[in-house]
Amino acid sequence: MNKKFGATSTTDDVLAGMDLAGKRVLVTGVSAGLGLETARALVAHGAEVVGTARDLTKARNALTRIGMSDSALELVELDLADLADVRRAAEALRSDGEPLDLVIANAGVMATPFGLTADGFETQFGTNHLGHFAFVNGIAPLMRRGSRLVVLASSGHRFSTVSLDDPNFERSAYEPFLAYGRSKTANILFAVEFDRRYRSLGLRATAVHPGGIRTELSRHMGSDRLQQLIDGINADLAREGKPAYEWKTPREGAATTLWAGLVADADQVGGRYCEDCQVSPVITDEIIGFGSPGVRPYALDPDLARALWAKSEEMVGEFFGLRTARPTNGIEPLATA
Repeated sequence: MNKKFGATSTTDDVLAGMDLAGKRVLVTGVSAGLGLETARALVAHGAEVVGTARDLTKARNALTRIGMSDSALELVELDLADLADVRRAAEALRSDGEPLDLVIANAGVMATPFGLTADGFETQFGTNHLGHFAFVNGIAPLMRRGSRLVVLASSGHRFSTVSLDDPNFERSAYEPFLAYGRSKTANILFAVEFDRRYRSLGLRATAVHPGGIRTELSRHMGSDRLQQLIDGINADLAREGKPAYEWKTPREGAATTLWAGLVADADQVGGRYCEDCQVSPVITDEIIGFGSPGVRPYALDPDLARALWAKSEEMVGEFFGLRTARPTNGIEPLATA
């Protein structure tokens, strides 16, 4: 039985005593926040880390600030808001042919003003979901049997399910948190369908909510909007008789990612949504406070997950079905179920 961890567990707690030498892990978004801490903890325990960032200079400076050399991990330039760049980065990794034991889809944006990616997708859906959808599928042939995909989601998925009819807000009014909710629900559904398709080949996937951490992810909100959000959470908690909301540290926030990717039993977390280093309950109550744990049923709906996968393939213009190309390292090609 796995040791019990919880909301205040840190990356050091969940990886205590683990030697990750020989493990190769890819983490998107290592230039700040949770991605930076995730990479730090993995390297500290001996893992070989490939870290992606849109701005490599920023990533190198971030590593320096925490006392790490950029030679401690392999940095790969990746702009998730540009499919051409996504495909370039994935092709470069496939050409290297080095296998992966864990892929962590960490990068993302939150509550941005309305905008479009390089390919004309709404910014949050295009970056948080479609960029990762194309990139992860592009490097999936490198994932060894027994490897896992961890997709960072959010309790913000409760703002909205996905819209397959109007993903780019062409016929509906744009609202930053509505769009964020759609993208985070998409992140969970992506993990659900990836897990279904590839579990027979020994690959598993899970989605995680890291909790609330003060990182640059909230830079588009402004201090007033952020305080309003916290005030609303505290009002919910007070009604439930719970103490006021407390921010997590990056080490606490990244703990669930590493717990789900390296510590928890694969069958326990595969195709599930996790937070506070445990699998979250499915919540069907009409009202649930954002300070309370739980995942909405629509985010785990297998039929919706399949439909989103098909819609995503249509949007990125690429079908991720049977793979016939064999990577240079001899890893077996992937086939969908």
